[in-house]
Order: sequence, then C-alpha cells, then structure tokens
Amino acid sequence: MTTYIFVLLFIIIVLLVAILLRRPVFDISALREDNARLRERLAERLGVLAQNANELKNISGDIANFKNILMGNKQARGTFGERQLEDLVMDIMPPETYAFQSVLETGVRPDCIIRLPYPPGDMVIDSKFPLESYNRMLDAPNDAMLKKQFELDVRKHIDAIAEKYIIAGRTAESAMMFIASESIFEALHRQFPNTIEYAARKKVFIVSPSTLWATLNTIRAVLSDIKIKRVAAKIRKELDMLLTDLGRLNDRATNVARHFAQTTTDLEQLQTSVAKITPRAEKLRDMDFGEDS
Repeated sequence: MTTYIFVLLFIIIVLLVAILLRRPVFDISALREDNARLRERLAERLGVLAQNANELKNISGDIANFKNILMGNKQARGTFGERQLEDLVMDIMPPETYAFQSVLETGVRPDCIIRLPYPPGDMVIDSKFPLESYNRMLDAPNDAMLKKQFELDVRKHIDAIAEKYIIAGRTAESAMMFIASESIFEALHRQFPNTIEYAARKKVFIVSPSTLWATLNTIRAVLSDIKIKRVAAKIRKELDMLLTDLGRLNDRATNVARHFAQTTTDLEQLQTSVAKITPRAEKLRDMDFGEDS
C-alpha cells in the first residue's frame, strides 16, 4: 500500500514539474524595451497636444482682439461690413453691374449700387447696422427697455435707407440692408418679426451673407436673361432687314432677267430680219442692169 502511495506521489510530482516547465517565461528585457517605446510615443503625443493647445490659445487671443476691435471701434466695424459686402458682390456680379461709394444725384453716397436697367432701376445696398444697441441687449437679455431701444434703432435705420436710397423714377422701388453676421440676422428674424414686416412695408429687404449671395445670383441670372433677349431682338431686327434686302435683290434680279429675255428676243428678231434681207440683197446684186453696154 505504501508503495502505491509513493508511486502516486511521484506521478503527481512529475506532472507538476511538467506543468511548471510549460509555463511561459517572461523576457524582462523585451518588456523594458516596449515600455521605453511606449513612453517615447506618449511623450511625442503630449508634445503635439501641448503645441495644439498653444495654437488654440493664440487663435483665441486673436479672436478676442478682433472682437474687441469690431465691438469697440465703429469705423473698423463699418469697414469690416463694407469689405465683406464688396467681396460678395465682386465674386458674383460682373464688373459693369455694380459700383461702390458712388454718389447719387441727391448727394448721398451708398455703400454699393447694383446697376439694373430701368425698370426696376439701380438697387442700393447699405452695410451699416446699429450694433451698439444689439450688444447692450445681449449684455442684459432680460431688459425689455434695451430690446425696445434696439428695435427702435433698427427701424430708424430702415427709415433712413428708405428715405435716402429709394428715389422714385431714379432707383429701384426697394433697397437692401446688409447684416454681416448670420447670428444677428437670425436673432432679428426670431425675436423681432414685426421689425422684419416693417422693413418689408418700407421696401427695405434685410439680407445676410448667405441670403445676399442667393439674391445676387438671382439678379445675375436675370441680367443674363435680359442681355440674351436684347441680343436676340437685335439679331431678329437684322434678320428682318436682311430678308427685306434679299426681297429687293430678288426683284432686281427678276428685272434683269426680264431685260435679258427681252434683249434675247430682240436679237433673235434682228437675226431674222438680217436673214430675210440678205437673200434679197444678193438677188439685187446678181440682177443685170445693162451697165456693160
């Protein structure tokens, strides 16, 4: 019995040794190399992230400075709006269809004039906007008086555009007020729909960069259609004149052909007469008049 126990223990020990021998042996040096490479990659990524963070910080500072310039300097703000308007118009419209800072007959100088045939006539685009009132309203969104003042300032500007830039018989019956900010344009439509309706009654259309882009493309298409119709009318007029000249040429050619036909007939009759006269003249020549005696 004891022998069997020793044999069984021996077998168990052999099995344990075999299991231990089959377990993987870790390579500590390879693990250290992997850790070193991992630390290097992490250091590189952290460096890139730090660089991106610095760039974002610089961009944020530039945006803040730009915002301070636009919000604090009315002239710079106006120049920014005018420049954005000019870029849009110049990118879309043909050069002969617009003018910037051109003086009207009344002495006023609009930011932009879109040259259109009359009717409808030249259309004026104004790029100014009462941004000070808007900023004060943003600083105190719950102040009803500031909202009322902003709406009043916008309506005053609409009245000024309608009075200065809509001239009966000289310009189009409407004008455009350009807002260089899509967010302000959206807020105006969302919070002050009555002001939008007021502008429509005054025939002053409020446009943003995107809506002005669509409007100018429509105007350009209309101008192209008008130009094509004018060219087609000229071609039709020239064609009518050409057909008239061809008719006259045909009449004259017919007259010439008739004259040629009459001339041919006259020549044939002349040849007939000659043919009749010639034999008689020969007979007279052959007659004996007794001249020899």
